[in-house]
Amino acid sequence: MPYEYREFKDDILKYTGIDLNSYKEEQMKRRIDSLILRKSYIDYKNYFRLISEDSAVCDEFLGYMTINVSEFFRNPDQWRILETDFLPDLISRCKGNINIWSAACSTGDEPYSLVMLLSRYLPLEKIKVFATDIDAHILAKAKAGLYSASSIQNVPSDLRQRYFIDCGMGTYQISKSVIDRVVFCQHNLLADEYPKNMDLIVCRNVLIYFTEEAKNEVYRKFYDSMNHKSVLFIGTTEQVIRYREIGFSIYKSFFYKKG
Repeated sequence: MPYEYREFKDDILKYTGIDLNSYKEEQMKRRIDSLILRKSYIDYKNYFRLISEDSAVCDEFLGYMTINVSEFFRNPDQWRILETDFLPDLISRCKGNINIWSAACSTGDEPYSLVMLLSRYLPLEKIKVFATDIDAHILAKAKAGLYSASSIQNVPSDLRQRYFIDCGMGTYQISKSVIDRVVFCQHNLLADEYPKNMDLIVCRNVLIYFTEEAKNEVYRKFYDSMNHKSVLFIGTTEQVIRYREIGFSIYKSFFYKKG
């Protein structure tokens, strides 16, 4: 019997803990087929053998599969809503001790955006953002804090001047004072335990790659992770279809409130 995509998914789950059945099959299979063809990995069986034997190939697979596309203050209008309509109440209600989770944080643009935005209202030492991603390699990049000019183009000028150093050649280093306010951790949204007592969860432009069943499960777990009156901030390409069933109310477009 030939080794097919189904067997590949089973072996990937056993080896990495990543369940490819939770991703939209046609989309994910097309991405993997494209990678196999481009890299001349021959077929699924040979590709899995390489993943299991070569850490570089495994890292490449994880990075390709998790689709790491991010930038600071992506969709600026939504960040302005976060700042004007939600942060004042959050800061007042939590008395400055705010539990924030940037889920599937990719290269760190999102959690660092949160820290910089909050620094307009709170001392840096009172800010802490918990940031997670499934890809350990991409988390290492996030911790390094080096970014291209294009990725910081939406950073407000006051924050850019305060927190970025121009290293030349189109590269910018974010301030260590911002990096130190983020706690990075590897985490699988589809398998690992979720943190509790969150006041704000930001998870944007990630779940669009999941099946509807997987999305609903993640949104339910987010809800269970949140404190009363907390808000979930999602991407402009996403929506929580069963938000009422889960317990959310729509706070604003792309913002869902618990309680």
